[in-house]
Order: sequence, then structure tokens, then C-alpha cells
Amino acid sequence: MMNLSQNILGIEFTNPTVLASGIWGVTASGWKCVAKNGAGAITTKSLWNKEHCGHPNPTIISNEHWSINAVGIPDAGPEKAKTEVASYMADRPAPLLANIVSDSKEGFGEIAQVVAELKPDAIEVNISCPNVEDELGKPFACSVTDAAGVTEEVKKHTGDIPVFVKLSPNVNNIGEIAKSVVGAGADGITAINTVGPGMAIDLKSRKPILSNRVGGVSGRAIKPVAIRCVADCYKAVGPDVPIIGTGGIYTGEDALEIMMAGASLVGVGTAIWERGEEVFKKICDEMSEWCDENGVKDLSEIIGSIHK
Repeated sequence: MMNLSQNILGIEFTNPTVLASGIWGVTASGWKCVAKNGAGAITTKSLWNKEHCGHPNPTIISNEHWSINAVGIPDAGPEKAKTEVASYMADRPAPLLANIVSDSKEGFGEIAQVVAELKPDAIEVNISCPNVEDELGKPFACSVTDAAGVTEEVKKHTGDIPVFVKLSPNVNNIGEIAKSVVGAGADGITAINTVGPGMAIDLKSRKPILSNRVGGVSGRAIKPVAIRCVADCYKAVGPDVPIIGTGGIYTGEDALEIMMAGASLVGVGTAIWERGEEVFKKICDEMSEWCDENGVKDLSEIIGSIHK
């Protein structure tokens, strides 16, 4: 079986699969369970610099093609983050990316400082959630200036911990945003966050199903968008900036496709609901099988291959 391990930004990944933020396991015990099921790395739920309630139920609706969520990024605040991250890092079975979020540039700096003291392997900066626009306004990821400003603020507080900035597909030119955050100091990119927001309507009540009316769209339907966005980011920032490609990844072939677009690592989220916690191992097995059948000896032959 092919060796899928990689060293990215000095972090050793046994395989390229990464648990996407906020999908499955929001505590240290949950993250460890996902790691035992084969994930190459774990991304935490979004951690705030203050307590944040999120949206009331119903917050998620799914079918075989897509999922719409308006969870609203709930979080108990920094003290809870300290407990869970410290517990996981004490004997971490896989690298941990601590995802952070805030409603202000200064707030991002505050939570970055708190999290950096816990020494996660990397920090992921969520500037792109589309299901809190009614509360917080347009995401920072929709502006070149705002995206760069948040990145600069976070980098002031993170020392030598690598920083990935999570971008939105809901922009005219994601490549421009990618260049702006890398220029401001980002070490890597995560592409993409959910698409939308989208809406689903209940025919009997003739009203939107979600209490928030709209939510971010994920699942199989957004894979083509994610692949295009990763390709655009790779073209904009070059091969030396690692990209976590996420959005609609369900199989090993999906993972290879987004890696050919330019991703070094592959985020997996909604697929867990369909394929179970073992989806990470399944994806890795499917990747290895394809590579063996097609004479691929190293992932470097795959990553960004459409650009070569």
C-alpha cells in the first residue's frame, strides 16, 4: 500500500485527510475518536474570544446531494477552549489545527493569543462563515483589505505556529483574497468554507425549514466549486503555500481530484454522516488503491498536477 504521509510546514501527517471544523467531534474525546478512525489531522470547531450562542434549532437539513447548516458557530468561550485543546494536546494521536473566529479584527487577535499558548500544531482562521451574515455582516473573507488585516492581527500573536486562513467561495476572485492573506503572513490556505447561504422550504408550512431561514451549503453538490477554488488559489499563491482543499470530499477519487487542483491536504466533513467515522480510513484506502493501479509512487506527483 502506498505511503500517504507528508511533512507540511514542519508538521508530520500520516495521511492527507483532515477533519473539517465543526462537523464531528467538538471535544477532546471526540477528536481522539476521529483520529483513531484514520484522520491524518483534526480541526477543532471554531473557537471564539467570548461565549457565542449560535442559532436555535432547527439548524441543519440534509439529503443525498447537499446539506444546509445554520448552526451559527456556537462556543462556550476561551476557558472551555483551553480545557479541550490542552486535554487533546497532552497525548495527541494526530496533529491539531485550532480553528478560531471572531466578529472583529481585535477579537481575532485575542483568541489567537489564547490558543497559541496551548501550542496546537497549526491555527486555522475562519474569516468566511456565510450563515452568520444577519448577525455579523459580510465575512472578512469578502474583502482583500479585511482578510489581510485579520491575518496580520493573528500573526502578531501566534509566534512560529503555522497559520492557515479559511477562505470563502462566495467572492468574485478567490485568488486575489488568497494572495492578500499570504502577503499578510498566512502560511497556508483552507479552501473552501460552505457555499451560499442557501435556503430550503417546507412545502406544507410554506416556510423556510431552518430557524435562521438560510445556511451554508456543503456536501457532494459543492465539490466542483471547491475544486475550482483550490485551483484558483494554487495558481495565485504558487506551490510553496500548502492548501487544505475541502468541500464535497466523499471518496478517495474526490480527494485525488482536489489534490490535482492544488491541495496538499484534504478536509472531510459532511461525508462522515453518510460513510461513518471510518470515512478517513476508507478514503485513504481508496487513494492508495488508485495510486497503485496508476503507477503513482508519491503524492508529489499528484498535487497541483493540472498546473504542470
